[in-house]
Amino acid sequence: MGVEIERKFLLAGDGWRAAVERTQPMAQGYLNDLRVLDGGLQKASVRVRIEGPSAFLNIKSAQAGPSRLEFDYPVPVEDARQLLELCVGGVVRKRRHYVRHGGHLWEIDEFEGDNAGLVVAEIELDAVDEAFERPDWLGAEVTELKRYYNLALAERPWSRWSEAERAGPAPG
Repeated sequence: MGVEIERKFLLAGDGWRAAVERTQPMAQGYLNDLRVLDGGLQKASVRVRIEGPSAFLNIKSAQAGPSRLEFDYPVPVEDARQLLELCVGGVVRKRRHYVRHGGHLWEIDEFEGDNAGLVVAEIELDAVDEAFERPDWLGAEVTELKRYYNLALAERPWSRWSEAERAGPAPG
């Protein structure tokens, strides 16, 4: 069984750009939507993702927060292209930048299309309470806010958010 422990943040600056090791274009979509998860009809999201020359089918448990069950299965790219045509909502397109800082690999997603303008940093951890060094370019944490999850962005993209939503969470 796979467990993903991930925290998600907005960015407070572009200082990360100078440290990018590599960048990977991605396109992903979902075979279910947020309503079936929130309504209790399903307990997991089912995602199709094309990452450069590879493709995956991903199943992730529905609870919000830093720890969720996650399963990834490689699929042929042509199958993934066809599955993207079956997805609910829009296809989420982004460029994922990989940045090392403080002994951790950060994944910084720079969204495109209807989500252009949104940039989110994620860090995968070994434990929910694992300490990590916060880079100075890191902004507010949004791990608990569903609207920042890719599944929600497929259904209601950043371009449709209110100014208040785009401003991020209120400082705590």
